[in-house]
Amino acid sequence: MRAAALLRAGGVAAAAALLLLLAERTLNEYHLRLLNVVGINVILATSLNLTNGFTGIFSLGHAGFMAVGAYAGTLLTFPVARKAMLQPDLPRWLAQVEWPFLPALLAGGALAALAAVAVGWPVLRLRGHYLAVATLGFMVIVQVLATNLDRYTRGALGINGIPPYTTLWWVAACMAATLVVLRHLLGSGVGRALRAVRDDDLVAQALGIPVARYRLGALTLGAFFAGVAGVLWAHLITVISPGAFSFLLTFQIVVMVVVGGMGSLSGSVVAAVLLTLVPEGLRRLEQGAVVAGLTIPPLFGLSQIVLACALVLVMIYRPEGLLGQAEVGWRPLRHLRDLRQRRLPAREAEERG
Repeated sequence: MRAAALLRAGGVAAAAALLLLLAERTLNEYHLRLLNVVGINVILATSLNLTNGFTGIFSLGHAGFMAVGAYAGTLLTFPVARKAMLQPDLPRWLAQVEWPFLPALLAGGALAALAAVAVGWPVLRLRGHYLAVATLGFMVIVQVLATNLDRYTRGALGINGIPPYTTLWWVAACMAATLVVLRHLLGSGVGRALRAVRDDDLVAQALGIPVARYRLGALTLGAFFAGVAGVLWAHLITVISPGAFSFLLTFQIVVMVVVGGMGSLSGSVVAAVLLTLVPEGLRRLEQGAVVAGLTIPPLFGLSQIVLACALVLVMIYRPEGLLGQAEVGWRPLRHLRDLRQRRLPAREAEERG
C-alpha cells in the first residue's frame, strides 16, 4: 500500500515537472507571470482557509503577514551594492547581508510566523467579529510601520529593483509543499481537533483539547505560508510598497476562501484560479477589443462589476461555497476502477452463459 502511494506520488511529480517544462518552453512572459500569480494566490487562499475555514478564527491579517515576509525576504536578498545606494542608513549587519533565495524564503515565512505568535497570543482570547477587527488592526499596524520605518523600507517610496528570483518552479514547489502539509495536517488527529474547535470550542475544551494552543498553532502555520507567499510575490513583481498590502488584498483573499468553500482546500484552489484568471481576462476587455468584426468600446470597471455580481449569485445560490467542505482527491477514480472491476466478472458470466 505504501509502495503504491509512493509510486503514485512519483508519477504525479513527474507529470507536474513535465507540464512545468512544457509551460516554460511554450508560454510567453506575460502568461508565465500570470501562472505565478495564480500559484501565489493558491498558497494565500489555502493557508487562510486553515485558520478561517478549518479552525474558525476569522482572521483579516493575512496581508500583514504577507507584508512581513515580503519585506524580510527583500532585505535579505537585496544586493549589497544597491543597499549602499538606496538604503544608506541600514544597520551595518543588515547592509552587508545578501542571502540566496531559499534561506530568505524560509526566513520570511519564519518571521511572519513569529509575528503571528506575538499577535495571536493576546488576540486569540477574543471571538467572532472582535477577533476579526483585532487582526485587521494588525494589518494596519504593519502598513503604518512599513510607511514610517524609512531606514529599512524606504517608506511610501517602496523598494524597487528587487532581484527577480521567483520562477514557475519556485512557485510550484512552494504551492505543492503548502498543499501537502495542509492536507496531511487536516487528515490527522490535529485536523480533527481543529474542526472540533471550530464547531464548538467549549465542547472541545471539555474533551481535553487545548483550544488556545491549537488556535495559535493554526494561525502561526497559516502566517508562515503567507510570509512565504509574500517573499515569492516581492521577487516576482520586483517592487514593494506599503500600499500593496492593503485591506483590498485581504478582502480578495477572504473572497477566494468564501467562494471556494470554508473548510475545503480544493475549493480554495478552484476559487484562487478562477478569481485570478477571470478578472485578468475581463481587464483586457476593459480596454476595448474587436470580436468577430464587432468593435467593443472600452468598458472601464467591467471586471469589478462582473465579479461583484458573481459573488452575490454565489452567496445566494451556494452560500457554503462552490465545493462546501468537499475535497477533490483520488476517491472518484478509485470508485470508477472498483466499479469496472465489479462489472468485468458479470460480463464474462454473460458471455459464457
